[in-house]
Amino acid sequence: MREIVLDTETTGLSPAEGHRVVEIGGVELVNRFPTGRTVHFYLNPDRDMPTEAFEVHGLSAEFLSDKPRFHEVADAFIEFIGDATLVIHNASFDHMFLNAELAKIGKPAIPRDRLLDTLLLARRKHPNGPNRLDDLCSRYGIDNSRRTKHGALLDSEILAEVYLELIGARQAQLGLGEQVAEIRIESHIANPSRQRPHPLPPRVSEAELAAHMAFVSEMGPAAVWTAYVPAEQVAASA
Repeated sequence: MREIVLDTETTGLSPAEGHRVVEIGGVELVNRFPTGRTVHFYLNPDRDMPTEAFEVHGLSAEFLSDKPRFHEVADAFIEFIGDATLVIHNASFDHMFLNAELAKIGKPAIPRDRLLDTLLLARRKHPNGPNRLDDLCSRYGIDNSRRTKHGALLDSEILAEVYLELIGARQAQLGLGEQVAEIRIESHIANPSRQRPHPLPPRVSEAELAAHMAFVSEMGPAAVWTAYVPAEQVAASA
């Protein structure tokens, strides 16, 4: 199962008012494990940057002026997300902006049924809130000290950790890690390098051994014990 944890930064709150996407970041999960593959673009919005938006993400019009336009990265973005589920916090906001950008260049919209909204997940799991991303980091002990400003890729990386906590997958991964560690320890103990350099002397007396051999010889050639005792010893005891 492939999922993309996704985030965007924009110039404002509504594409209907001429606002644009200025940053896209995404993190790939396969079977709820981060693969290390990411996607990240800064985008030139071809417009000014309102002070309110700049205070949120710190991306100025000057910084973005030499960055590609959305249409220049659209194919790479679409290829990266493929048909994966898109895991987004407050998904309707990012979904609205991404579809507005896709519509501008004649690309198909992203269907709503591909979205998994972690804000809705958090509200169901923690109905008394608060459920902002920073609040969920505090709740789950996730380090978000690097998050001095909003950033699409950083927020996606943090959201991936929050998402795994929300669905209980992080604990499952930790359990799997402990199981693997135990297997490795057992393998290490069984390593021939840890065997005794000299075997311990046998605790069975000669009389007990002879009695055992005589007992085995009475079982016939099909007895299981004959697989562990040399045939000549069985014959000699008969």
